[in-house]
Amino acid sequence: MPVTIDNIVNDIDQLVSLPNLWVRINEMIGEDNCSVNALGQVISQDPGLTARLLSTANSAAFGLRTKVDSVAKAVNVVGLKRLRNLVLATAAVEAFEGIPNQLVTMENFWQHSIYCGLIAKFLGDEVNLPHSDSLFVAGLLHDLGQLLMCKLIPELERDAMMRAVEAGGEEDLHKAEQQLMGFDHAMVGGELAVHWHLPDMLAETMRCHHDVAQAQHFPKETAIVNIANSLAVLAELNTTEIAATDAPPIDAKAWEITGLDGAIIEPAVACAREQFNEMQAALFS
Repeated sequence: MPVTIDNIVNDIDQLVSLPNLWVRINEMIGEDNCSVNALGQVISQDPGLTARLLSTANSAAFGLRTKVDSVAKAVNVVGLKRLRNLVLATAAVEAFEGIPNQLVTMENFWQHSIYCGLIAKFLGDEVNLPHSDSLFVAGLLHDLGQLLMCKLIPELERDAMMRAVEAGGEEDLHKAEQQLMGFDHAMVGGELAVHWHLPDMLAETMRCHHDVAQAQHFPKETAIVNIANSLAVLAELNTTEIAATDAPPIDAKAWEITGLDGAIIEPAVACAREQFNEMQAALFS
């Protein structure tokens, strides 16, 4: 019986789920009469999440003018929408960090993901998108589908990785996955986002970051994650020369949609490298 995305999604809950605390916080923020004090009390129930949340909120990437030293202050200073993004980022890291697999080094996976998130936020600020911190989350979570495939269908994912390497570069991994299975890790990530009732923007950027033309509702955000995914590889290698790396090629449509061009590569990579250690420490403290 062939493996399908539905098979993988049906197995998700047996493997990983977002903390119940995130579910409750998300519900509370969606309520019209959400109480700031009540929200702070709920978050404070999880000391680990609280520590990560405060560290992330105080990082240079988010650039708050006031130091946040308590959950109550975080709720007031950050705002509800930004707070939900921060909680989601920390909750997703917490949910997935304990799931080892034999195909992907988790340290490398999260390094790439953090760089992608930092660069996506930088690019969002450059094009004046509101709530660019949501793009940090989009970049951070863009490859979660790959972790699921590595854990749930490791033989098939290993075959796809080998085919990609033999084809000349890991940038073709999603194409190799499609050839072998009829779907790729981006599509699996999109379904994961839907299954977890994540915001529509996250679902679309996760699903379409390798195929910007497929983004119907959030094309600019998806284009930014597409660019950030490539530049993250440059940041990992400390270079700004895409041609000299195995970074995925940037979709020409992504440049067109965002209005950005190659001049943004150097400052984006430099900013991400400057902020990386602090963000890594915040998320994995």
